[in-house]
Amino acid sequence: MAIPAAQAEVAALLRALAGAPPVETHISAVFLGADTVWKLRKAVRFPFVDFSPLAERHRTALRELDLNSAAAPGLYRDVVAVVRRPDGTLALGGAGEPVDWVVRMARVPAADFLEHRLAGGFAPGMLDALGDSVAAWHAALPPAAKDQAAAMRGVAEGNAQSALAAGLPEPRVQEWRAGVLAALAARAAWLGARGAGGFVRRAHGDLHLGNICLWQGRPVPFDALEFDEDMATIDLGYDLAFLLMDLDVRAGRPAANRLLNRYVARTGDAALVAGLPPFLSLRAMVRAHVEASRGRGAQSARYLAAALAYLHPPPPVVVAVGGLPGSGKSTLARALAPALGAAPGALVLRSDEIRKRRHGVAPEQRLPDSAYAEPVSRAVLAELCRAAGDTVAAGHAAIADATFLDPADRACVARAAGTAHFLGAWLEAPLDVLAARVAGRSGDASDADVAVLRRAAGRAGARAGGDWLAVDATDAAAALAAVRRALKTPRPRAWGDR
Repeated sequence: MAIPAAQAEVAALLRALAGAPPVETHISAVFLGADTVWKLRKAVRFPFVDFSPLAERHRTALRELDLNSAAAPGLYRDVVAVVRRPDGTLALGGAGEPVDWVVRMARVPAADFLEHRLAGGFAPGMLDALGDSVAAWHAALPPAAKDQAAAMRGVAEGNAQSALAAGLPEPRVQEWRAGVLAALAARAAWLGARGAGGFVRRAHGDLHLGNICLWQGRPVPFDALEFDEDMATIDLGYDLAFLLMDLDVRAGRPAANRLLNRYVARTGDAALVAGLPPFLSLRAMVRAHVEASRGRGAQSARYLAAALAYLHPPPPVVVAVGGLPGSGKSTLARALAPALGAAPGALVLRSDEIRKRRHGVAPEQRLPDSAYAEPVSRAVLAELCRAAGDTVAAGHAAIADATFLDPADRACVARAAGTAHFLGAWLEAPLDVLAARVAGRSGDASDADVAVLRRAAGRAGARAGGDWLAVDATDAAAALAAVRRALKTPRPRAWGDR
């Protein structure tokens, strides 16, 4: 939609300052200068937003500044008035009657927007930093009271109407509507418990790749939804789901899986996976009807197919990956996870990351020896087993990553799988291979050094027993292939594990 005629004079001023025409959406015009960006709200009215009053454009400009400044200090500068001076001319700031308001921001190179980096893919470090950034954003938000179950039903009905209005095939829209409403109804109690537990907050609301950029060397969310508090007061899992869906469809499931697991490693919110089928589906349907309204039929069909597929997840499975330090447990778990279970792949529950989170530090920060005392390790393993059980009970696949040297630990994780298919994989390699791997590690959640490895190798439980699959992990690719082959045919469970 073009800039309204009533704002033509303001747009001319901003274009002169920027030296180029704006980048436009249906509700805003963004003028890109050499080192400054000016964002003008269009004086338009839609069912979901009314920017026609000047006071509302001012209020939402201030709200945008308030919402986004903490996540990216310096990116958002201020809100400035476009004023009419006594001589009748317009100026940005200064004395005069305000005729409009703009948000002033720093200029970010186009290549630093994550959406522009899709072609080159995202390195694991970038995805980890992104997970850290979103986790920090969410952690700083205060809980909010809201009937999330009723709100999500309203979101679903609204999206079905928008999809039909955009021309999406009615039979498929109605199939989606019935499926997503059933999925939400099945989770009504869970949604209520999430709200009671503090997981409903005034979040970003529009967290996709187009609203994330590199700022001061790290990925940060920006442009949080500022004009509708209700629309952005949501479950944190639903906020994250937009980004997960965007990565899944556009960058591939491994990228989405990496982000999910980093976010959970930092927050401990493994329970969010229970809501992912409807959350991801709703986010995909938003994209489907938006793309259709823009005349992008192929992209719309892709998102519609994803929206339907998310509602039919495969059955959950639990895989436990054990072995001595350096055996490649985490490497195998991360490679296996994207293709396992419901989108965007299995939740990797790593004992090293749980330990770090319990001590309030990043996964890569080293802990003192006291953090590895036996009572602490017992608590870590208990949390891992609980999370695995809760994850599979929610219908999501889980991979438990720990040494599992103690047979009692192996029995614990097997019991956590409940009635779901369980596979225990024990990774083995010559001690010199393990020592070389441990000595060469850096930037990893494991604090184990070669001395720890040698002590662990001397323990009586350092060889798997029972029905765990022994895997030669000397070659990582061959080990991964062996576990994948084993997962194709369910292995019988020992009666003692039931």
